[in-house]
Order: sequence, then structure tokens, then C-alpha cells
Amino acid sequence: MQRETYKSMVAALTAETHEIMPWDLEQQLASNTPPLLLDIRCRDEYNDAHIQGSLNVPRGILEIAVDYGYEETEPELVEARDKSIVVLCRSGNRSVLAAHTLRSMGYQHVASLRTGLRGWNDYEQALYNVTGQRMDPDQVDELFSPPLTPEKLGPISGHT
Repeated sequence: MQRETYKSMVAALTAETHEIMPWDLEQQLASNTPPLLLDIRCRDEYNDAHIQGSLNVPRGILEIAVDYGYEETEPELVEARDKSIVVLCRSGNRSVLAAHTLRSMGYQHVASLRTGLRGWNDYEQALYNVTGQRMDPDQVDELFSPPLTPEKLGPISGHT
């Protein structure tokens, strides 16, 4: 029996996930009813570079952040089940998984940013650090492309 992998999970859920491109998001943000931007990356990633005004709820606590009664509850997110939400991550993969979770928890209008914040940066849209300083796009490219150590690459035999 073949095990599920991160890539296979994302591929399977991408087919059922509404994805938008950076230029679509740019238009939505300029509209009279902009979506809630939900950045599901880890806090450190968010602090390094994010879209101004986005809400950071790391994917690891998403399920409890969307319900009342928990220390991690995010009231703005709990109340957004009927609002338009765009889920953000670095490359557009984790956001597909998070969008699936939100839909299964009753959220009606959820999209994932295809290409993630990498694509947003490539489209030359602004990203800011935790102090509110606009980030240089080349610096963001470096942040979004950390080198992998040999241990993280795994065996060369091709078995994953």
C-alpha cells in the first residue's frame, strides 16, 4: 500500500479548491467588499513578510481558531463563515489544505492564492515585515527560498 504524501494530498485537494491568481486578489482588494486575508503560515514566516491587513492564524491551530471557547479563538475568523476568505501561504500548497479544512468546517466562500506569496511578490505587490516596513522584493525572494540541507532532501535513491 502506497502512503499518502504531502504532494499527493495537495494534488488531490487542488482539484476541489477554488484558486485565484495574484491579479485576481489585487482586484478583489480594490473592490467595495474585499476578502478577509487569512495567512496560515507560522508566526515567524508571517513576521518576515506578509500582506498588510492579513490575519495570521497558523495552520497548526486553524481548527480551534475558528470556534469559540479556546485560547486560540480568532473571533474575526469565527464570524467570517459567510464572508469571502482568501487563504495565503508561501507557495500556494498549505493554503489548499487550509481551504479544505475551512470548507469542511462550514466556510462558504474560500479561495486559495495560487502561487502563494511567492507569486504575489513576483507580481510586484507589496509585502511588509512585522514593523510595517515594506520589504524589498529581492529580499523577499531570499526569504521564500531557503536552502535545503542534505538531510532535508532525503535519500538520493528517489524513495520518498
